[in-house]
Amino acid sequence: MASNTPAAATRRATHSRSASLRSKTYRLFTRLLPRFGVDFSWVDATRIDEVKQAVRPETKLIWIESPTNPMLRLIDIAACGDIAQQNGCRLVVDNTFATPYLQNPLELGAHFSVHSTTKFIGGHSDVIGGAVVIDDEELNEQLRFSRNTTGGVPGPWDAWLTLRGLKTLSVRMREHARNAARVADFLLERPEVEQVYYPGLPDHPGHELARQQMRGFGAVVTFDIRGGAAVAERFCSETRLFSLAEGLGGIESLVGYPFLMSHGAFPADEKRRKGISEATIRLSVGIEDVDDLCGDLADALERATSAG
Repeated sequence: MASNTPAAATRRATHSRSASLRSKTYRLFTRLLPRFGVDFSWVDATRIDEVKQAVRPETKLIWIESPTNPMLRLIDIAACGDIAQQNGCRLVVDNTFATPYLQNPLELGAHFSVHSTTKFIGGHSDVIGGAVVIDDEELNEQLRFSRNTTGGVPGPWDAWLTLRGLKTLSVRMREHARNAARVADFLLERPEVEQVYYPGLPDHPGHELARQQMRGFGAVVTFDIRGGAAVAERFCSETRLFSLAEGLGGIESLVGYPFLMSHGAFPADEKRRKGISEATIRLSVGIEDVDDLCGDLADALERATSAG
């Protein structure tokens, strides 16, 4: 995704923030890009007024993620697109969690749709890559030049693996989403679970927005377990079908502990401000038999909460 930056480079220009950012993105925005004169204003993009107020005359990009990682908050892409249009800047949407099958940001007013193809597009946890999707030919040529100049070009085997995964994206995402919905409903009924975060749940604060701008609710389910850090860490070590990993988006189910893993580089108070606590657990729900998955979660919940 380095090829996204030249339009704003050497300018104190870029103002953005989704409701959550991954640690490496946070470090890129706070420690690397400022060396090239790129400045960021941090706002909660679920609050559109904050996005409006953050835009300055020199703003070049608004960067958002929807749904966000790991708390699955929804951001109004069309509203952010209107703000970008009114202020002569461009909107970038990280569409990794939704994938092109469930959400098409360019149709909602975005200028760039960014994907980690390592995740659902590759779909088999065996390739590393990224993609930028645009519908502007002139800008496309600029990005192609930057990509080739900086060397961010995948090898032929990586490209083949990604294209292989893309062929089954629709089939996999339908199964991912069906399983995730069942897992979310299952967790709601468990006494060991404090709260469940999934856009498909009617009481999720972004549920209606998700229905408007997505064609499904995705494969990631996040929840807070009762008992805090010790219980959460035990749970992550007790699952059998859900493998402990920082990644997501493969056909196999994965469990992650954002407080120490994907968002471990954030200061503790910043993590808590984002809603990520020591009790937060993120599930990437795969395409295995969903009854087996729920059974695995039930066993892990019982073992984690009964120990010590």
